[in-house]
Formats: sequence, structure tokens, C-alpha cells
Amino acid sequence: MATSVKADAGGSPPSAPPSAAPVQRPAPSTWRSRIYRWDLKGSPYAFIAPFFLCFAAFGLFPLIYTGWLSLHSVQLGAEDQASWVGFDNYTRLIDSEFFWRALSNTFTIGVISTVPQLLMALGLAHLLNSKMRGRAFLRIAVLTPYATSIAAATLVFAQLFNTDYGMINSLLDVFGLGPIEWESSKWPAQIAISTIVTWRWTGYNALIYLAAMQAVPNDLYEAAALDGASRWRQFISVTIPSIRPTILFTIIVSTIGATQLFGEPMLYGGSVGIGGGSGGQYQTLSLLMYQTGWTNNSLGRASAIAWVMLLILLLVGALQALAARRNRTKLGG
Repeated sequence: MATSVKADAGGSPPSAPPSAAPVQRPAPSTWRSRIYRWDLKGSPYAFIAPFFLCFAAFGLFPLIYTGWLSLHSVQLGAEDQASWVGFDNYTRLIDSEFFWRALSNTFTIGVISTVPQLLMALGLAHLLNSKMRGRAFLRIAVLTPYATSIAAATLVFAQLFNTDYGMINSLLDVFGLGPIEWESSKWPAQIAISTIVTWRWTGYNALIYLAAMQAVPNDLYEAAALDGASRWRQFISVTIPSIRPTILFTIIVSTIGATQLFGEPMLYGGSVGIGGGSGGQYQTLSLLMYQTGWTNNSLGRASAIAWVMLLILLLVGALQALAARRNRTKLGG
């Protein structure tokens, strides 16, 4: 008995641990796994390829080709007979009074259409953001002018601003004011065209502002109300700073639209619309480009005007990016 106990106490020497299982090497990749890896890596590029192909065909190539034409003397319909002139088309634009007049008209029409448009859009969005009956209907109604055809809207406003029988001059006559030459005078014509632009785009910008306002936290308004801030003070001190990036976005988009303004002035002027009126009093850069290239057949100079417009838009974009960076710095971002 004791012998068995000692034997058990001493125990037999521990048995050796089982040998480790052999490491299994990965099986050689099959054609299915290779296709899977290719699909995983290549699918994102395949999904975005149609956009870049369309951009290269309809965006990048025309841009490069227009730049090439701007350095040549080219007549419309005779592109194969182009002759190199370097930057002569650009220097002729600098010396052209028609170019500076069109640039000035583009700037003034852009200012008197963009500033009232965005201010009214802010006020309209603030009203639509408040609790009122029929908000859904009103939000759809403000977008109706944007959905209206440019030709139809311009035709209606051309009748309203007609010098002889227009409703605007009829209303002015009731108050004893003389008729205004809405077509042949510079500032009245530009105001009339700016009215068309403002009418079409105010509702569109209002909905953009409304979407931004709805993203503002309600806690900010509640804290301002507890501090005794009125609705107007809340709008100035809470709403405007909160949607400042959206305001910058609408400013840059409206500026681009004003620089490319074409349909409204051309249709408003009728037979003299391409020239921006009888004296070019509302001729924009887009109208000048069209007249130079398709009426005067000078495709090289028209391409130079197009590239000048592009440079102006790039400058505006750079200023917008600088303003956005300063805004992020001010907010501590």
C-alpha cells in the first residue's frame, strides 16, 4: 500500500507535450481569388470612369481646344486655315472699348441682380422656416419661377417693361411720373434685366438657405431667447453666423451665373439683343463672345473672350476659397 502511494506521490515523469501541428501554407491563389482582388481594387475606378470620360470629351477637350483657338486667327467655318498670332487676340481685347463696356455691364448687372436677390432669399427663407400654415405649399411655390422657361419669363417681363404700352409705365403714369425708356436707356434696361434674373433665382436660393437654417441647432435659439433676444436679434446673431458657409456658396454661384448671363439680355432686346441693345447698353461678356464668334465670324477673338471669362471665374473662386478659410479660422476650425 505504501509502495503504491509513494509511486503515486512521486508520480511518473510527465509525458512529453504533443508535437505542434504542422503549419499549413496558404493554398496557391486561384483565378477566382485573383478576379476578386481585381474587382475589389478596380470597381471604384470603373464606377467613376463614365464621369471622367464625359468630362474629358465635353469639358476638358473643348477647354483645351478653345485655348488653342484663342492663340490663332481663325474664321468660323475655316478652322483648318488658322494662323498663329500668339496673345494678339488678348491684347486687342485690352484695347477694345467694346470689351470693357461689356465687362462693365456684366459687373453692374451682376451686382444689381445678385445683392437684392440674395437679401430677399434670406428673408424669404426665414419666413418659410417659421411656423406658419401652408409651409409645404409655399416652399413649392417659391421654386416655380426657377422652373419657368427663360424665354417665357423674358417675354412676359419685356411686355411689362415696354416703353409704349407696358404695365410698369402705366403705373408710373398714374403717379404722375413720365414714361421711362426701359429698352434704350442704360440703367433702366439693366434694371429690367436684373429684375428678370432676380425673379427667377430668388426662390431657388431661398430653398438653399432654408435647408441650411433647418440644420441650425434649436438650442442656440433657446439660449438666445432666454437671454431676451428678439426674433430679429436671433436672426442676426444666430442664423446668419450659422449659415455663413451657405451664404458664401450662393454668392459664388450667383457670381458665376451673372458672369455667364446670356439668355435674358438677348431675348429682352429682341432683334438687337445680340448686340446688347441699340447702343450696347446691356451687352454682357457672353453676348459679346457670341457676337464676335457667330456674327463677326472671328472665332479666335471669341475664344479669347471665353478664356478671359474663365480667368475671372477662377479669380472669384480663389476669393471665395480665401473667404471660406478666414471663416473657418474665425470659428476655430
